[in-house]
Amino acid sequence: MAKIKGAVLVDTERCKGCDICVQACPYDVLALSKTFNTKGYAFSYMLHPDQCIGCASCGLVCPDGCIQVFKVKE
Repeated sequence: MAKIKGAVLVDTERCKGCDICVQACPYDVLALSKTFNTKGYAFSYMLHPDQCIGCASCGLVCPDGCIQVFKVKE
């Protein structure tokens, strides 16, 4: 049986750092960056990419629609 891996792509320039996606992730994959985008916001990124299963919880709760989730079979 193939294992499913996920990947989260965040549009860092649109992200306002609201932290909702970080809280929604059941596997603690996402975190807020210590750096800032050009608008001055800390953006979310994949802190633990190996733990992502592609459940898309983060993308569903993002109020700005700046998260895309992909699934890849290994």
